[in-house]
Amino acid sequence: MSTTATRPPASPLSDRLKAMNESATIAMAKKCRELIAKGFDVINLSFGEPDFQTPQYIKDAAKQALDDGFTFYTPVPGIPELRQAICDKFKRDNELEYLPNQIVVSTGAKQSLANAVLSLVNPGDEVIVFSPYWVSYEEMVKLAEGTSVPLVGTLENEYKVTAAQLEAAITERTKLIMYSSPCNPTGAVFNRQELGEIAAVMARHPHVYALADEIYEYINFVGEHVSLAQFPEVSERVITVNGFSKGYAMTGWRLGYLAARPDIASACEKIQSQITSGTCSITQRAGLAALRGGRASADEMVEAYRRRRDLVLDIVKDIPGFKTPTPSGAFYIFPEVSAYFGRTAPDGSTIHNSLDLSMYLLNDALVSAVSGDAFGAPECIRFSTAAADDKLVEAFRRVKASLAKL
Repeated sequence: MSTTATRPPASPLSDRLKAMNESATIAMAKKCRELIAKGFDVINLSFGEPDFQTPQYIKDAAKQALDDGFTFYTPVPGIPELRQAICDKFKRDNELEYLPNQIVVSTGAKQSLANAVLSLVNPGDEVIVFSPYWVSYEEMVKLAEGTSVPLVGTLENEYKVTAAQLEAAITERTKLIMYSSPCNPTGAVFNRQELGEIAAVMARHPHVYALADEIYEYINFVGEHVSLAQFPEVSERVITVNGFSKGYAMTGWRLGYLAARPDIASACEKIQSQITSGTCSITQRAGLAALRGGRASADEMVEAYRRRRDLVLDIVKDIPGFKTPTPSGAFYIFPEVSAYFGRTAPDGSTIHNSLDLSMYLLNDALVSAVSGDAFGAPECIRFSTAAADDKLVEAFRRVKASLAKL
């Protein structure tokens, strides 16, 4: 009888999956829900989700679509009238001219981003990711077997990458630039001069494309929103991604879109056709109503977000060790918190990094936030300000009290 030990079977999981990380925002929200289910009064500031209801006229359009029996498959890139409405939106809001064949509607802006990355990036291609960045950018690049090249902005410049930094980072292997404005997680907004300088750098490197994430476009506290595609010298090499989740409080509806030159849009449609096909027919009708209804409801929400931002900044200015730039858009604050690294918690454990600190705040203050390492900024923590005023006041009262124990 053989005495050779039986080896456990090798994992069947692919190498690409092993290389990817779980979304840190989703992971922290999961921990938060688990504590809530156990009866703890947790204030969740980890998720980037508006606390507003979807406007009623949008809900009514979805109900009407159901009543009309609009429940069948749609074209992969979206229903024609929605794609035309998106073209109209770009012309109205961004002074950009697109045709419907340049628009691809997807199941959320996240899918639009993934479609673009998978359509453009080959194994070994370098993707310059403006850092701090949204948690999924780097993971999408891994999925495409590209190489992420984080380019880190400074706190003094509101974490915005400069054109000089970009120029120095571009190599012959650079294929794509990825960034968001307004930015998740920092709230920074690139102005016209800054994007013009970035466009000038791209113009000198015709092999470089840009993926501009504008999902927070309407949540802007400084007035003008500028799109990189507005600069004619690079417009053909810019893929612009947007959607309905933030500006129209439609997170659960899962509706996003991209605009690109026809060959890139066609490639994204091809990718999508083999993964999800067309997005929900009812959701598309709701999105059509949202665009036709203008942005009045979004403007009302922006005023609430501005008030909440100012409310939170007024509180955190009195928290020692928090270095917090003033966000120009989105609904987050992103303080630098390294002053707390190396300190000892009441249970005797040491706070080594922002992950330790965010877990400490979750367990001690019952406030959930996301550690900055997931955003390429390990010295920071992201707090969402998309919560009711009283929740925000209580959350940061708890945070301040917990930090005082360290």
